Amino acid sequence: MSLVPSHRPVLADEVTRQLRGMIQSGEWPLQEKIPAEPELMASLGVSRGTLREAIKALAHSGMLEVRRGDGTYVRATSEISGAAQRMYKEHTQEHVVEVRVGLDTQAARLATKHATAEDIAAMRALLQVRHDAWLAADYPAWARADWDFHERVALASGNPLLHQLYVSFGGVFHDDLLRQQRKAGFNGIPHEGHDELADAIEARDEAAAVASVYRNLDFAAEWLNN
Repeated sequence: MSLVPSHRPVLADEVTRQLRGMIQSGEWPLQEKIPAEPELMASLGVSRGTLREAIKALAHSGMLEVRRGDGTYVRATSEISGAAQRMYKEHTQEHVVEVRVGLDTQAARLATKHATAEDIAAMRALLQVRHDAWLAADYPAWARADWDFHERVALASGNPLLHQLYVSFGGVFHDDLLRQQRKAGFNGIPHEGHDELADAIEARDEAAAVASVYRNLDFAAEWLNN
């Protein structure tokens, strides 16, 4: 007797693709809980088993995190980001800063060549949010705006692979900022690597942009070691 081949793996792959698209588009933001199983089953028109296969695949890749008794959360915006976040846990903060030196300086160099007026306006707006949030002692908002500024510089580089690699630092970078903020005497709004960097990018001054990045990362390394 011949058996009818199962289409479940193919369907699970398609559902995985759909869920990945929701994450990458920002429909499901980082660190937020995704909709509950019944809602997803209804909206996607699939069984519980197929949905769970798709979620399991994305959890294995690091994009989702299943928390028993709580729900499933968005952990990363891509497989490369999820894998990177797992690797970062195996290394020191100093190692992460050293890798950022390479990515940040290259992003700054390329941004001086490729940044648009829209990119620069977005950087300025994020720096204003960062400044206002720090003065208001809204530290989570300050950390988000600080990270979003650096990520925008990477995006302005015009190199999508560099941008994707940089985005993989998101969770680590955010946690480090909040850890530094709790230390007495920490200045959360230095101009180095921020306002200076935006000025250099707008002026198309590659040397000044790179120098500003170095000053900012020296500052970060100093506080990590305190």
